Amino acid sequence: MSRKVMTAIAGLSVTAGLLVAAGAPAGAQAGASSVRAGTAEVAAPKPPKGARAVVQVSPNPTTRRGQKVTITGHCGGGKGLKAVLAGVDRKHPVLRDIRIVKDDAKGFVAKATLAPEIGNGVGPIFVDCGGEAGVTLLVTHV
Repeated sequence: MSRKVMTAIAGLSVTAGLLVAAGAPAGAQAGASSVRAGTAEVAAPKPPKGARAVVQVSPNPTTRRGQKVTITGHCGGGKGLKAVLAGVDRKHPVLRDIRIVKDDAKGFVAKATLAPEIGNGVGPIFVDCGGEAGVTLLVTHV
């Protein structure tokens, strides 16, 4: 993975953490499309180039170890889904057996299984879309 994509992923991870700390609902997307301001709807600024992919995980929150989850989204101008990364490091994966079912840039689908040793908490799910990256948070209640 390129340094540019890793930098975008790190920035998205921090943004997602701030959304949760600010009380945004679990699974909130970095770069939400709009914010309510009174009765008028004001568009939020677009995420920076390299961080425009959108990703969701369902079910979210998960409720049991070994549960199957589906990762969906779009690449926000990227070339197509290249990889799904889950967790902070390789020693403690959040998801196992990640399989890309559909790698289309306009709508991708991947399947995975929640790691059997996972506990309660929140973990990042990243996507690499060949030039664009995205992140969401997966909440676990096992």
